[in-house]
Amino acid sequence: MPHYEYKVIPAPQRGEKSRDAKTPEARFARTIETVMNDMAAEGWEFQRAELLPNEERSGLTGTATTWRNLLVFRRLSAAAEAVAPMGVPQRYIPDPEPELPERPDQAGQAGRPTLRAVPDPEAGDAPAVASPADGARGSDDTDRG
Repeated sequence: MPHYEYKVIPAPQRGEKSRDAKTPEARFARTIETVMNDMAAEGWEFQRAELLPNEERSGLTGTATTWRNLLVFRRLSAAAEAVAPMGVPQRYIPDPEPELPERPDQAGQAGRPTLRAVPDPEAGDAPAVASPADGARGSDDTDRG
């Protein structure tokens, strides 16, 4: 399982001036875009924006709750990156496909997997699936007689 490290930064409160962004909404969007691209260049993946309460002192004895906008980023920790080959993050490495054994005793059915007895944890030690070579009946064979 991959291990992540997180970084939380305060969200910008106002947009920076830009020649191509004329409206306040466009300036603010450009500022957020710049922050996200800067973090991505350092290997951080954007997760979400959060609005969280923060209690602060107000006056000598009082407190006031202020709401803070935060941006949450994550990346694979250094230990997880060391396990992944050639710098590929672990979550993108495909699982190897299991090799299925062939049954040479059945003519014309090459490539068909052999069924093995697998203990069913709910039924105790009884096998959930038995090999046809063992003489066991499948679940769709019923004895009504």
